[in-house]
Amino acid sequence: MLKLVFRISLVALLFTCAAPAFSQSTKEPIDYVNPFVDTHKSRWFFFSSASRPFGMVNLSPDTWVKGSWNSGYLYDSLYVRCFSHIHAWQMSGIPVMPTVGEFKGHLGMEAYKSAFSHDDEKAIPGYHSVFLKDYGIKAELTSTTRVGFHKYTYPANVNKDIIFDVGAFLGHGDMDSAKVVKISDKEIEGYSIMAPTHRRPKPTYVYFVARFDQPISSFGAWEKGKLKTGKVEQIHGKEVGAYVRFDKKQSKTIQMKVAISYTNTAQARLNMDTELPHWNFEQVVSASKSEWNGYLSKIKIEGGTEKQKIKFYTDLWHSLLGRRIVSDVDGKYCDMTGSKPVVRQVALDENRNPKHNQYNFDAWWGSHWTLNVLWSMVYPEIMNEFCASMVEMYRHGGLIPRGPSGGNYTYVMIGDPAVSFFATAYNKGIRNYDVAKAYEGLYKNAFPGGIRDRAGYEHRDNPQGGGMNYYVERGYVPEGIPGPGGHKDGAAMTMEYAYQDWCLAQLANALGKTKDYEFFDKRSQNYKNLWNPETHFIHPKNIDGTWIENFTPIGEGFNTLGFVESNSAIYTNYVPHDLKGLAALFGGTDKYAQYVDSCFIKAKPNKFITDHGKHAESWVDYENQPSCQMAHLFNHAGAPWLSQKWVREVKEITFSDITPYGGYNGDEDQGQMGALGVLTAIGLFQMDGGASVNSSYDITTPIFDKVEIQLDPKYYSGKTFTIRTENNSADNIYIQKASLNGKDWTKFSFPHEVFSQGGDLKLTLDKNPNKAWGLER
Repeated sequence: MLKLVFRISLVALLFTCAAPAFSQSTKEPIDYVNPFVDTHKSRWFFFSSASRPFGMVNLSPDTWVKGSWNSGYLYDSLYVRCFSHIHAWQMSGIPVMPTVGEFKGHLGMEAYKSAFSHDDEKAIPGYHSVFLKDYGIKAELTSTTRVGFHKYTYPANVNKDIIFDVGAFLGHGDMDSAKVVKISDKEIEGYSIMAPTHRRPKPTYVYFVARFDQPISSFGAWEKGKLKTGKVEQIHGKEVGAYVRFDKKQSKTIQMKVAISYTNTAQARLNMDTELPHWNFEQVVSASKSEWNGYLSKIKIEGGTEKQKIKFYTDLWHSLLGRRIVSDVDGKYCDMTGSKPVVRQVALDENRNPKHNQYNFDAWWGSHWTLNVLWSMVYPEIMNEFCASMVEMYRHGGLIPRGPSGGNYTYVMIGDPAVSFFATAYNKGIRNYDVAKAYEGLYKNAFPGGIRDRAGYEHRDNPQGGGMNYYVERGYVPEGIPGPGGHKDGAAMTMEYAYQDWCLAQLANALGKTKDYEFFDKRSQNYKNLWNPETHFIHPKNIDGTWIENFTPIGEGFNTLGFVESNSAIYTNYVPHDLKGLAALFGGTDKYAQYVDSCFIKAKPNKFITDHGKHAESWVDYENQPSCQMAHLFNHAGAPWLSQKWVREVKEITFSDITPYGGYNGDEDQGQMGALGVLTAIGLFQMDGGASVNSSYDITTPIFDKVEIQLDPKYYSGKTFTIRTENNSADNIYIQKASLNGKDWTKFSFPHEVFSQGGDLKLTLDKNPNKAWGLER
C-alpha cells in the first residue's frame, strides 16, 4: 500500500511539474490540459487525444480493445494495439497500425502490438505522438473534424507496412463484416459494419477513404487469419483486413489521411477533400490547437495553483469532447430509426451550408446539473446544435432521443432527460431550431407511448417497462413491472418523471400553454406519493400499493430496490424543482440541512464516492449522476455556508487529482463530470438545471481569484461576466459578503437575466463562516 501511495504521489508531482515554467501571460488554456488524467481505467469513449471538439474522428492509440469499459487508452498498459478513429457511444471503427519486419497483420492485434513508453509519448488536445518500440516507428496523430491525419517515421532502409484491421473486434463488439478496395496507388477505401449491441440494436456502417502521400508498392489482404495469395485488389467478408506496403527505397516518413462517413465512401472522400486538401501535418496540428484554444478561452482564470489550473482546463476540455458529430461536411447523415438505413440531409442555410450537425451521444441522464448549466452559460451555440439534432431525429423517428448511437435509438437509462435540456435552452433564449416540433415531441414523451415508457434498452414494440401507465393512473411507478428492459426502478422513475414534468411545465409556461403548464406543474408533485412519513425517506411501493418490506436507505451492490444505480438516501434529495416542499416533509429546513450534513459526514471517509458498481453503499456518491447536486442543497435549506464548505471539500477531495490515477473516479461520462468540475471551480450552479422561466445561479466559493466568462453575442447582450474574490486562499472558503455590479448582494443566487447582460460579482472570503450571508432568497 505504501508503495502505491508513493507511486501516485510521485506521478502527481511529475504531472504538476511537467508543464513548462512559463509565466501566466505566455501560457494558453490548451497548455494546461492534461489528457492523461484518470486514464488508468476508463470507458472506450473517454480518451480521444487527436480529436477536434465533438469530432466525428476521435483518433488515439488503443492499448486495449475488448469491451466498453476499461478499454481504449489505459495508462498502465504496456502495448499499443492499434490507432483507431472512432471512440464513441456504442461505436468504434477503422483501426490501423504501422509495422516493419515480418508481417503479422493477419494474426491479430496480439501478434502485431508494440511496446511503448510514456517517456517517448506526448499528448495535447489535437495531437498525440508515441514511439512504437517493437518497430522503431514514431507515430504522430492529428485530425480535422472528420479526417484523421497520421505521420509515421519509420527506420531507414526497411519495407514499411500499414495494417487496416477493419474486421477486428473493437471496443463494444465484433464487426459483422468489412471491405477494403484498392482504388489507386495512393488510395484505398472500404467500410466496416459494427455488429448490433445490447444498447445499439442495429448493425451500423462506417465508411472510410485512406490516402497516402507516397505511392504504395503493394497491397495485400487476409481473411480469418489467412493471407490471400496472388494479386489482390480487394477483400470482403467477416474477419478480414488489408495492408499497404511502401518499399525500402521510399522516404522513411509516410503520411496518411483517413476520412470517415456513416453514409458512403463518396461522402468520406468529400469530407477529406473539403477539410484536408493538403499534406501539411504541422498546419493541422496548429489549426487544432487554435480551435481548442478558442473554445477553452471562453473562460479565463487568474490565481489558483498550477494543479488547479491544469484540472480546470482539463475539465473544460472533457466537457467538449465526448459527444460526437455523425453528419458529413455537407449535412448528410444516416438515419437508422426505421427498418432500413436512410441517408438524410440536414437543412441548409442561404449559403448552402448545414444549419447544424447531427450528433451521437450517451444519455442526458443527470446533465441538468452539469452540461446543461455549463453549455447554456458558455457555449449556447453548442446547446442549440444539440437541440436541433434531437428535433431532426424526432422528425423522422418519432421520439426525442435520450442517447442516440449512429442514428439508432438506444433507450439508455430512463425517462426523458432531454426535456430539461430543451427547457433550459429555451428559457435562456437558445431557440434557433423548430421549437414547436420540439415541444410536440417532449409532450409525447410525457405520456404512455413516449420515450419515458421505455425502460433501459427496451427495444421491443409496445414498450411498458417505463411504467407510464402506472405513473399516470397512480401518480407513482411501483416495483415489479413485468417485461424486458433494465433500470426498472419505480421510485427513481417517479422522482425523475416528477422533475421532468416540472421542466415541461416551465417550457409550456414560457410558450403560453397555460393548461399544459398547470397540468404538468401539478403532476410534478408526484414525488410526494412515495414519501413515507415513518421512514422519512422516499420509499418504493409494490404493485399492490404497499410499501416494500425490509427497506433500508442504503444497501449493498449496484443499487437498492427501486433506485437506478443508487439508493433512497440519495434519491430522496432528487427534488431540484421543489426543495421547499421536500424540506417541509422533513419538518423544516433546519432538519433537512441536518440530514444532508449527516450524509456528507458519513460519506467523507470514502471521499464522497463509491466504487463503480457499488452505488447502493454510500450516503453521497459523486461517482455517479444522482447525487451531483447534493453539496449545493444547503443553499436551499437555510445554510449556504454548508454549501460553501461541502462544495469545496468535494472539489478538493474527489475531483482535484491530475494524475492518471484519479480526477474523475472511473466514469467521466462524456463531459458530465468535467462540466461539474468547472462549475464547482468557478462557484456557480443551478439546482433546477436552469430550466425555470426565471432561472438563477447559486453562488458558492470559487477556487480562483478571478473568473471571466466571455458571453456569446448571438445569444446574450453582455460581453463578459466576471467573478472576483478577495482574501482567497485554501483556508478562506467562506463568503463574508458579496456585491453584484457594485451593489451589496445578500442572496445566495442571482438571476440569469443579470448574467446574460454581463456584470461583476465580487466575493469577500474568510476562514470562518458568515452564517447570516445568503439567507435572503
